Amino acid sequence: MPVKHELIRGYAEALFSVAEAEGVLAEVEDELFQFMKVVESDVALRESLTDIAIPAERKRALLQDLLGTRANPQTVNLLGFIVEQNRARELGQIVESLLQLAAERRQRALAEVRTAVPLSDSQRKALEKALSKATGRTVELKVLVDPDVIGGIVARVEDQVFDGTVRTRLQEAKEQLGSL
Repeated sequence: MPVKHELIRGYAEALFSVAEAEGVLAEVEDELFQFMKVVESDVALRESLTDIAIPAERKRALLQDLLGTRANPQTVNLLGFIVEQNRARELGQIVESLLQLAAERRQRALAEVRTAVPLSDSQRKALEKALSKATGRTVELKVLVDPDVIGGIVARVEDQVFDGTVRTRLQEAKEQLGSL
């Protein structure tokens, strides 16, 4: 295993152990996933967290301002730990590794789902069932509300992508009409 991968996996295991020991693993997983996606899409935030010229205390204060009481205190503390260790550049990889580790421990495959609107509990269960049937594995959802998804969903389970978005359906219809 390459050294960088071992390092990322080590951080993921440490975060996993803390969240599991505190009994907040599922909540912390979801919050880390959501925060990771925000950091990926917000260049200014990503630069603020990764700039080595900005002191760790200011970065921790930024996390507190952004997440405050909206996130579990363990999530804020774990993110602060990553930032203080100058590992914010690897945040996405660390969180992905943590999510994989948690899914593996539960003997499930991880499905990243993007939707235009939040899913109800019954919609989540139906989607988990459908993706489980399609992949032949028990699936665990990580849902991200994405305004770029006009309607429908797009799901990624490992290397399989299931695109049921309105945009894709319209594109397919346009292609079919163009071939007539």
